[in-house]
Amino acid sequence: MRRRRISILGSTGSIGRQSLEVIEKLADRFEIIALSAGNNTELLNQQIRKFRPKYACANNINEVEGAEHTSLEEICSNKENDIILVAVSGKIGLKPTITAINNGIDIALANKETLVMAGDIVMSLAKAQKANIIPVDSEHCAIHQCIKDASQVDKLIITASGGPFLHKTIDIMKNATVEETLQHPRWNMGKKITVDSATLMNKGLEVIEAHHLFNMDYDKIEVVVHPQSVVHSAIEYIDGSVVAQLGIPSMHIPIQYAITYPARYEGIKSRSFSFCEIARLDFETPNWSKFKALKLAYECGKTGGSMPICLNAANEEAVFSFLDGKIKLFDIIDTACKMVEEHKPVFELSVDDIFEIDNEVRIKTKEKLLRLR
Repeated sequence: MRRRRISILGSTGSIGRQSLEVIEKLADRFEIIALSAGNNTELLNQQIRKFRPKYACANNINEVEGAEHTSLEEICSNKENDIILVAVSGKIGLKPTITAINNGIDIALANKETLVMAGDIVMSLAKAQKANIIPVDSEHCAIHQCIKDASQVDKLIITASGGPFLHKTIDIMKNATVEETLQHPRWNMGKKITVDSATLMNKGLEVIEAHHLFNMDYDKIEVVVHPQSVVHSAIEYIDGSVVAQLGIPSMHIPIQYAITYPARYEGIKSRSFSFCEIARLDFETPNWSKFKALKLAYECGKTGGSMPICLNAANEEAVFSFLDGKIKLFDIIDTACKMVEEHKPVFELSVDDIFEIDNEVRIKTKEKLLRLR
């Protein structure tokens, strides 16, 4: 049996590291073509020595050893790849993803910005090039597993853990430290996405992603808070039947599903699921007044055009400022709201337009953030 050939963009990040753990367990089924990283060349070199990819890419390519130096664009143009896992953080994932799709290469997508910023462009291109986009996010992966006939789906139900402040007061959230915000009760994720989970912005961005991935109207995408993070998401069919995907809260499972699809194998986190051990599953409606980011994301998604680009850029810059200890947690959403209010949406967009608008919003957001310090 020929091993499946894969490249991982962002191999030193949280998703990238866990992906390599999955692949190590399935070493007889995968051949790694390329690995890429940002500044963590020390870890990248360790990965190169262990997994022996042909190619590697990093910000400082002169520090990379043991693989042929290349770029993200070249990795994504290499038709040796059967699938490329896009696990880089931020807008840097968009152009490589488009390049891979243009070359007919399937994508395991773990980069939110790709669809939040350019969902219409990316999904139309994937359809035209007959390239599969398999979501890695646990929620979208769950929906992907549940859907058999999209024409019969009436509603998507996306679950949210609620983060560290689910049952905390608004005053506690307003004064939360960075350390408190990063104490996610269920998931082990990078800092930026953990902050987004605490504000529920992460869930709002997932709603925008789901709209594009599954071609579903926003009015038919529901968010439900589920603290146990066992039901990863569900769908309701037109006849009222509800199908959900359950599993232990581990990113190894959706990562493996995405890179092995449509096959399934025993993997690193495979074990018998026990309903009795879970004991209970709780669900509740989001507190819209406390988690304003979720409502804001819905509004931006419904407006469409460049509005989600504005939301994503403003939020990201504000999160970075919070992580640097320069603003408070609620300042993130207040800043995003102000930027969205001031933004005049553009509806006919090229990829270059998207990056230009993203850059303009970031500059203006940073100016606002300076006045908050």
